[in-house]
Amino acid sequence: MRLHHICHQAIHARFTEAELARHLTEPEALRAEPRLAGFLAWVAGKPPDFHAPTRISRDRTPKWR
Repeated sequence: MRLHHICHQAIHARFTEAELARHLTEPEALRAEPRLAGFLAWVAGKPPDFHAPTRISRDRTPKWR
């Protein structure tokens, strides 16, 4: 699956690698995920070449901590 860079960053800012591998392997599963819904609604109105920095979400604990 190909993703725009900002979408790829947003996904990894919200989910661990394990969560992605276990539960979110299909685009439909990602679109249905509540933690991504706000981002998807926001980015839907942006032009295709839009880019903005993405911070790690405060509710996600990185696996290395």
